Amino acid sequence: MLPTTRRPHRRTHSPRSARRLGAAVLSLALAATVAAAVASPASATNKNEPDLGPNTIVFDPSMPVDQIQATVDAIHDKQVDAEMGDGRYALLFKPGTYGTAEHPLRFQVGYYTEVAGLGLNPGDVKINGAIEVYNRCLPVEPGADSNCIALVNFWRSLSNLSINFVGGGDGCRDSANFWAVSQAAPMRRVELTGANLSLMDYCTAGPQYASGGFIADSALPFVVSGSQQQFLTRNSSVAGWSNFVWNQVFSGVEGAPAGGPFTDDNKYTTLAATPLSREKPFLYVDAKGKWNVFVPDAIKDSSGTSWKSGSTAGKSIPLNKFFVAKPGDNVKYLNAALLAGKHLLLTPGIYHNSKPITVVRPDQVVLGLGLATIVPENGSVGLQTLDVKGVKIAGIMFDAGAQNSPALLKVGTALSKIDGLLRKQHLSDPKDPTTLSDVFFRIGGAHVGKATQSLVVNSNNVIVDHTWAWRADHGVGGVGWDVNTAETGVLVNGNDVLATGLFSEHYQKYNVVWNGERGKTIFFQNELPYDAPNQAAWQHGKTLGYAGYKVSDKVATHEAWGLGSYIYTNVDPTLHATNALEVPERSGVKLHNMIIVSLNNAGTIDHVVNGVGGPAVGAPGGSTTAYLAEYPAP
Repeated sequence: MLPTTRRPHRRTHSPRSARRLGAAVLSLALAATVAAAVASPASATNKNEPDLGPNTIVFDPSMPVDQIQATVDAIHDKQVDAEMGDGRYALLFKPGTYGTAEHPLRFQVGYYTEVAGLGLNPGDVKINGAIEVYNRCLPVEPGADSNCIALVNFWRSLSNLSINFVGGGDGCRDSANFWAVSQAAPMRRVELTGANLSLMDYCTAGPQYASGGFIADSALPFVVSGSQQQFLTRNSSVAGWSNFVWNQVFSGVEGAPAGGPFTDDNKYTTLAATPLSREKPFLYVDAKGKWNVFVPDAIKDSSGTSWKSGSTAGKSIPLNKFFVAKPGDNVKYLNAALLAGKHLLLTPGIYHNSKPITVVRPDQVVLGLGLATIVPENGSVGLQTLDVKGVKIAGIMFDAGAQNSPALLKVGTALSKIDGLLRKQHLSDPKDPTTLSDVFFRIGGAHVGKATQSLVVNSNNVIVDHTWAWRADHGVGGVGWDVNTAETGVLVNGNDVLATGLFSEHYQKYNVVWNGERGKTIFFQNELPYDAPNQAAWQHGKTLGYAGYKVSDKVATHEAWGLGSYIYTNVDPTLHATNALEVPERSGVKLHNMIIVSLNNAGTIDHVVNGVGGPAVGAPGGSTTAYLAEYPAP
């Protein structure tokens, strides 16, 4: 068992002039390398190839491994320290085999980079080698200790391929395939053989802490969780799992460790099946070379991967049914295409929109590549849907603009609250839920950003499958109590909403507010705001602070599993939060396996929920925890 002290203050450093010059040279080299890859005969002569923008690089198994290696390495070198940068990349691999035992393809994944296979099943793309994330080494002053951590390894993804691990003859690095990530770095539809999967990097400066993460629909070997503070694994299989720090949740995972009430000796929460799930839509190329987007079906009470008995159940949509957008496209053209019945594919880049992208028809798909990022301008909403069923929104990041937005993503309208009306008009369907997959929000950090709410769910029958709402606690600009203002990360007004993988951090009031009936959350991770200047600025009435997770007093039925809330008030270490969680005291409201943590002697959480459990009190040089197995007590 590793110690539970972490470095809670995530930070980056402004680049020095020498580093800026180096980045400029690297950008030129990267442009030349990518141009060579894109211009290769395998990718340029086929008239069926779609134009997915300059930052989508498509690899073909006929390409020389050295050429692929040079391209992926150049992109990693540009993105490895670009935490607040503008680069966005999608690295896509057509069906086939890449690398050999003698000449493996091994590379790392940096910020804002999506790596994905283009097969219908994970086994259609085979990588002999490794695809990894290591600790990031931040600059330090001369003579200072190294600062190599995984706590800020955000915003990247790996999906829809198989990896046969082949080492590079480099000792420690040959011991596992490393995926040392924190929030917003999902692994989906991955099959790994040949080595353990390690969710921490114990080779760079020792086993530093990571603060992720999310895995779904994957078949994995033995997993070394190690210093991962929290993790959700959903609908997968594992050969085994070791270590826990604070909160490890498994839902529908074959081979998962046995769960139980949280204690010092067991912080696993295990659900045999996921009550409702829909896997993320993905691009693929069929046997005829045609490009499609596959949309998996929603399934009830499932476990294991969706492809363990064959292809995933669902339907294919030809790519020609999508409007393929590029940064700089006027939002009116995107909306005209959606109004005409097209789906929407956002190619990698940043979309500055003065009006919201608006989904108007049932079952429309909005899919982002390479963490395509929407920045709403002039105080607008970034994306909104009307009251229609079965919408799929996936792979998109929302970055708040300088003028306050009421929300960054709104699912449904206020009419969604009128349950009877929606049922009569068939605007909501439990068999065809709207699904949000890998949808992320940022307020500040890269620039000044403001948004009252990040995600607002008004519709009924919605699955929120992995989201991270983050009011920035660090960055290169736009960080401060009166600068990157944001009240609530996730506001749920709809009924029958399920969240699998709910991350919300640092908001100035409640991080999550749940007003809808029959809601369910499987895994919740929260940090309360670091930067409240004093207690008066962060309290309401006689209640100190705001809970991380608030269920409305009017709600009759709600259930949640594996909830963690942490405090680190570094501006004023004397601050208190009365409760980490607040829920109505009703028999239909049940919480399972809760943990609160006070980090490094900065702040106190008095109680876990409703005056019960706790406290977690700041302690010099370490962290203190408190657990609660069930609320209300059985």
